[in-house]
Amino acid sequence: MDFKHSDRALDWHARVRRFLDEQVIPREHEYFAQVREDSTRQPPVMEAMKAAARDAGLWNMFLPGGHEGENGGAGLTNLDYAPLAEMMGAHLWSSEVFNCNAPDTGNMEVLHMYGDAAQQDRWLKPLMAGQIRSAFLMTEPEVASSDATNIQTRIERDGDHYVINGRKWWSTNMAHPNVAMTIVMGKTDFDAASHAQQSQVIVPVDTPGFRVERMLTVFGYDERPIGHAEVVLENVRVPVENLIAGEGRGFEIAQGRLGPGRIHHCMRVIGAAERALELMVMRLLNRTAFKKQLAEHSVWEQRVADARTNIEMCRLLVLKAAWMMDQAGAKNARSEIAQIKVAAPRMALQIIDDAIQAFGGAGVSGDTPLAELYATVRTLRIADGPDEVHNRTIARLEYAKHGGRPVR
Repeated sequence: MDFKHSDRALDWHARVRRFLDEQVIPREHEYFAQVREDSTRQPPVMEAMKAAARDAGLWNMFLPGGHEGENGGAGLTNLDYAPLAEMMGAHLWSSEVFNCNAPDTGNMEVLHMYGDAAQQDRWLKPLMAGQIRSAFLMTEPEVASSDATNIQTRIERDGDHYVINGRKWWSTNMAHPNVAMTIVMGKTDFDAASHAQQSQVIVPVDTPGFRVERMLTVFGYDERPIGHAEVVLENVRVPVENLIAGEGRGFEIAQGRLGPGRIHHCMRVIGAAERALELMVMRLLNRTAFKKQLAEHSVWEQRVADARTNIEMCRLLVLKAAWMMDQAGAKNARSEIAQIKVAAPRMALQIIDDAIQAFGGAGVSGDTPLAELYATVRTLRIADGPDEVHNRTIARLEYAKHGGRPVR
């Protein structure tokens, strides 16, 4: 395995680092001030930063190799993109500046891989231009959605339309003022084989019968202007042309979508852990308790050392998973992707928790980013599959090496 970045990739890394340092991080307070002033609108400073990033050619950098020049795509490998995502992860909201934010990235990948020309013209192009936002509606409140075969939303053919009935939740982006379309996963055939029942269909948010029932909070944060919603679809009618790829391919599409998305999350989590460690160390070096710097107390030496060691181990696992995706595809990197999806959030949570401890009361307040970082990273142990599902995949792949049942 060779994790060395090319000169071209290193140039991209330097450009993103410089842009973040000069044009994004200094405006963090302005961004959050505008969010607090009116969380129902897109903060004007975000649109200004997005325009600057696009002018600088730092746009849609998540697009894989082969997409150079497509609306700014860098054409980087997964391995080369990893450090860029890590930089954005230190300030989780900054991904939107570069049009590299979930769930839009996953939806763009779906439309790239599975959408037809009309769907790409109508929805992919404005998504790639950053003109609209989108949501992915998969999880449901009434079933264990960690098993996608449980999904109960119905997508039924009626002449030239599909009629959709169901209830979804944790639908990210539904509070965003620019959200225009969703991709909904449901069942078109309840009698087919378990992994051939599901389909995915494009549903614009202004379709009659589509409504936001309520906004959800994450440990008390409503996370606007992004937001997560419970959505009801009641006799929602969309043209058959809105079906993606064909009936029965929903599970296949979901697997294709979630593989890259999971590793992007893990890349960003490494950045979040680095930021938490930096904040912790600065606090330890600038606070005194019992007539000594906090840093001089041995318990903190242990915690800081563990943090550095664990970040480095997880970063190497992220890079290995990215390298394997580049070399053999996401399907052949299933174990590594699952491993890092479990390991990275757990690692980051411990470091963030230790940083909160170093800050004391300030750590659980809004005066530092630590409490919100904790809430966000803790959610990732559930989002895109809970730890238990990924551990199940890892274990079964191990069993298969020794004659156990092959993993689907």
